[in-house]
Amino acid sequence: MKILLILSILLVAFLLIFQLYLLVASYTSETQNYQMVFKGKDFEIRFYPAVVMATINSSAKTYQDLGSSGFGKLANYIVGGNESNLRIAMTSPVHMDINDYTSSMSFVMPAKYVQGNLPKPLNAEVMLETMADEYVAAIRFGGFATEDDIKINTRRLEKNLKRSSIAYYGSFRILGYNPPYQLLGRKNEIIVNVNWGSTSLLSIK
Repeated sequence: MKILLILSILLVAFLLIFQLYLLVASYTSETQNYQMVFKGKDFEIRFYPAVVMATINSSAKTYQDLGSSGFGKLANYIVGGNESNLRIAMTSPVHMDINDYTSSMSFVMPAKYVQGNLPKPLNAEVMLETMADEYVAAIRFGGFATEDDIKINTRRLEKNLKRSSIAYYGSFRILGYNPPYQLLGRKNEIIVNVNWGSTSLLSIK
């Protein structure tokens, strides 16, 4: 009985240390660069410069299905599943675009890479793409994302943009910042492309 208690305490201590390690790692790993150009009460407008992403397309129609079908294939590419057997550092966030046509999941490549110096994926489903500069609106929420969370926060962002007379276009996308086994300090965001110019601030209510 005493041995069982000691083992239980050691297991809990290990799990706590592991979760603290993941929390620290989430703050120290490379995050996709952006400039915040406006901060509203419940949302932000950001400028994201061009970046290279590894992307996989999918017929998935839900957050869970896209994660289970796409994450492993993209992870395999960065851990050496490429023509140079090169290990590429994991960055955040993971981009997910879920819609009625073709859904996609993308890993952002570290800033030191351009499309020309990245090795070709061994899996033909993984595509390397240079994504153009873009302005997006973003809203944040914590915890483990669920389908309901995504719908609720998408509506929140859409409502904020309409109230502020900010034109948006394209799909609402999901940004995930943490591995599935991280329990503490989880962060998720919903983003959508916006029309943004020098006079945009004049229309915000």
